[in-house]
Order: sequence, then structure tokens, then C-alpha cells
Amino acid sequence: MRGLAFAGKAVRFLLIAMVRFYQLFISPLFPPTCRYYPTCSQYAIDAVRKYGALQGGWMAVKRICRCHPWHDGGYDPVK
Repeated sequence: MRGLAFAGKAVRFLLIAMVRFYQLFISPLFPPTCRYYPTCSQYAIDAVRKYGALQGGWMAVKRICRCHPWHDGGYDPVK
């Protein structure tokens, strides 16, 4: 059981590290286009921290799919 808990934390850490890499090195190369607050990348980090890699990752994917020019966006924190 301890091995599964460690694996879950490792996957969570890896996902957050990938998003942070995007925030620090890739995102600054493009103009800001996210229609939400907090941004989709911050939402992904918050969701993974709160709900874990699987559920939080799925929440982030759904949020990113909603972030397009035909959606109003707005304030949408992780609940």
C-alpha cells in the first residue's frame, strides 16, 4: 500500500513539474490568451494538488477544452 501512495505522489509531482515547466519556459513565448482566472495552467496545478493526478488531470483537460475564443471564460477556481 505504501508503494501505491508513493507512486501517486510521484505522478502528482511529475504532472505539476510539467505544468510549471510550461509556465516558466513556454508560456512567456506567447501572448496571454487564457479566458479564465486563474489561468488554465494554474487551475491544472490546483486541481492536481487537491484531487490527485487522475481526477485533477481530467479536470484540467476539461478546463483546457473549454478555453477557446467562443467561450466567455471568467472566474473559475477549483472547487
